[in-house]
Amino acid sequence: MKLSDLKPSEGSRKKRKRVGRGTGSGHGTTATYGNKGQRATSGGTKGKSFEGGQMPLTRRIPKRGFRNPFRKEYALIKISDLEIFKGKERVEIQDFLETGLVKDVKSGVKLLSGGEIGFAIKLVVHKASKQAIEKIKAQGGDVEVLI
Repeated sequence: MKLSDLKPSEGSRKKRKRVGRGTGSGHGTTATYGNKGQRATSGGTKGKSFEGGQMPLTRRIPKRGFRNPFRKEYALIKISDLEIFKGKERVEIQDFLETGLVKDVKSGVKLLSGGEIGFAIKLVVHKASKQAIEKIKAQGGDVEVLI
C-alpha cells in the first residue's frame, strides 16, 4: 500500500452544491431561496436588534437622568488630610501620589475645606474651594492653582 493509493470511503465525500447556475442544475432561478417572502427578496434581513415587531429591549428598559460625557472627576483632598505634610514647605501632586493620599489623579486634584490646619504650607493643586484657600492663607500658607 502506497500513500497515493489512499482514497476516501465510498459516499463520504459529496460535491459542493453550486446554487444559482441555471435551471438545469436543479438549484437555479431562485437559488434555493424559495419564491417569495422576506428572506427571498433582496435587502430582506432585519437588524440584529429586531425582535419580530415586539418592543425592542433597548426601548423597554427605563432610562433616567443624564450623564455628561465631558464631565470632569477630581481626586478630592480635605485640609484635615494635610497633617501628613507637617514640616514640609511645598507639596505638589506627585507628593499626594507617593503618600497614597491620592491613588488616581483622574482629571486633577481638588482641595476641599473639610477640617482645620495649624501650620503654613504651600500647595500645588488643579482646583481648590474658596474656603480652603482662605483657611490656608490664614495660617500663612499659599495655594497655587494649576490650569
